[in-house]
Amino acid sequence: MSQQKIKRHVGKYEVGRTIGEGTFAKVKFARNSETGEPVALKILDKDKVLKHKMAEQIKREIATMKLIRHPNVVRLYEVIGSKTKIFIVLEFVTGGELFDKIVNHGRMREDEARSFFQQLINAVDYCHSRGVYHRDLKPENLLLDAYDNLKVSDFGLSALSQQVREDGLLHTTCGTPNYAAPEVLNDRGYDGATADLWSCGVILFVLLAGYLPFDDSNLMNLYKKISVAEFTCPPWLSFSAMKLITRILDPNPMTRITIPEILQDEWFKKDYKPPVFEEKDDTNLDDVEAVFKDSEEHHVTEKREEQPTTMNAFELISMSKGLNLGNLFDAEQGPWRFIFPYMHFIDKQRITRFERK
Repeated sequence: MSQQKIKRHVGKYEVGRTIGEGTFAKVKFARNSETGEPVALKILDKDKVLKHKMAEQIKREIATMKLIRHPNVVRLYEVIGSKTKIFIVLEFVTGGELFDKIVNHGRMREDEARSFFQQLINAVDYCHSRGVYHRDLKPENLLLDAYDNLKVSDFGLSALSQQVREDGLLHTTCGTPNYAAPEVLNDRGYDGATADLWSCGVILFVLLAGYLPFDDSNLMNLYKKISVAEFTCPPWLSFSAMKLITRILDPNPMTRITIPEILQDEWFKKDYKPPVFEEKDDTNLDDVEAVFKDSEEHHVTEKREEQPTTMNAFELISMSKGLNLGNLFDAEQGPWRFIFPYMHFIDKQRITRFERK
């Protein structure tokens, strides 16, 4: 006997289970049927994107990720579209969020935190060299692969160097309040590079302390603490780690430590290995515009195919209502019990990111 199993294909990708879901997008596991490579398929509904006027933001996120090819940044392979959907094909990262690692295991040893921070600085430095400012760096947006290599993700609030105004500054207040730099919150314009670096400093503090340097249930009190960098390092930190954090979490962006200076810092340099990778400049953004067009020539085909799958003996027996197997079991064991695997989901307190023009 057999039952029908439906396989879904989007172009050359065989689509599997859902691995993430948000307000405007669903992320599914998929496999390239030509190479067998696993990928993450971010699926957006075109009507929703247009209705909520998010087309430009989506285009910017896609264009930004296509500019970045670094071992510590989630890779975007391609973007394709159908009549109703936009499919963003991303590197499949299996290790979860850095946030989960902190929630589950607490603060890290300095050597472990240093390794993650070095990878973060490598990625951010590369992004800045390409004119890309992330603007929402936090542990929830840092993924880990199977080997604990860090991967920066979610460039939805990123900005490109072309977006700076005549004064040379960015002016959109965005990000997550606890990780945002003072100059981002005061709404007078800010440099994307120094603002990103502040967020890196908050992340380093969280890795080493296990809690946020700036936290308050009252948003205005939180802003005040951030504006004057009101925080205290825990006593278990080494002096060199405290010194580096203090230089990064400098409320004055003009005197804040820079990435070249961090690369020369005593604490940072220990066991540091610069990333080795091949940089390619063959970025093509034609498909970014193509996915929003209604022309059939730009659409990928979506299809479902039914395949018979063999049922095992257990499944056959469970379907047979007339077959009494009671005599095969000890009467004291009672009825069959089916125990399914289950998961405990940690109720994370996530702070809603905000955006104010």
